[in-house]
Amino acid sequence: MGNWNSPAALPEGMLAQLYWHSHPHLLSSKKTNAWVLASDLTKMMATQFDCQYCTTSLLGKKYVLKDDNPYCVSCYDRIFSNYCEKCKDPIESDSKDLCYKGRHWHEGCFKCSKCNYSLVEKPFAAKDERLLCTECYSNECSSKCFHCKRTIMPGSRKMEFKGNYWHETCFVCEHCRQPIGTKPLISKESGNYCVPCFEKEFAQYCNFCKKVITSGGITFRDQLWHRECFLCSGCRKELCEEEFMSRDDYPFCLDCYTHLYAKRCAACTKPITGLRGAKFICFQDRQWHSECFNCGKCSTSLVGEGFLTQNMEIFCRKCGSGVDTDI
Repeated sequence: MGNWNSPAALPEGMLAQLYWHSHPHLLSSKKTNAWVLASDLTKMMATQFDCQYCTTSLLGKKYVLKDDNPYCVSCYDRIFSNYCEKCKDPIESDSKDLCYKGRHWHEGCFKCSKCNYSLVEKPFAAKDERLLCTECYSNECSSKCFHCKRTIMPGSRKMEFKGNYWHETCFVCEHCRQPIGTKPLISKESGNYCVPCFEKEFAQYCNFCKKVITSGGITFRDQLWHRECFLCSGCRKELCEEEFMSRDDYPFCLDCYTHLYAKRCAACTKPITGLRGAKFICFQDRQWHSECFNCGKCSTSLVGEGFLTQNMEIFCRKCGSGVDTDI
């Protein structure tokens, strides 16, 4: 991100360091850049007054002081001038030197890199070593508000949620229209809601703990549970990822249901659960797994067939014809 460079445009602490370098050691007659002739100062100086570098006499000539040493203009420009970032030419002693973060520009070269308007005495921002006016920077670099679609200006507070950005004043509860800020929120397709408004408008309550279900949840017998509240009524383990059975509208894990309520097969004595559509046979208060409902003598399956009974045994017609049967 770039830093704005105008105290009117940015909060405190974001003002960049922009300097005017107008060569303060350059001798001038008034508050201008007019040169002073050395002959006007002969009463204050010795008769020998030479350039510190080339030793050319400066009497009667323009010169510049650098660290209290005099230089002719030519030597000063050649030795000490900074080079302009834009045109790459030296910024000579009779020109203004604009400096920003150690980089230098001629006054006429200090322009927005996109629209080419002058940035002298105007707010600007820096992006990837480029200088941009506020308008170009906003169009190129700033986020757009998800609500109003306008630019979120650098330095202003913005809110981020689920990969989108809002002005702080646009990030509001869909119901009460109050700013949400960093408070807890609940998101729906219709918008974002503060917790009190969501509970008032949409909340569903857990059948077990009676608290609001904000996301997810399990529906059983037209009632809702938090996933963590949907427990076996026997051993209290979570059932959200488990197969379960119900008794009198109470859920049970398979182990508890089998232990407490499942009927036993008259043949193998194992529990009959009826899970996954498993079929079983009922006759005179007795039950069999379908695969266990076989003739007690020849083991032929009796499912869908006629059969005879003797005491607690069942027989096919052929095997039962030689025994005394109940039917």
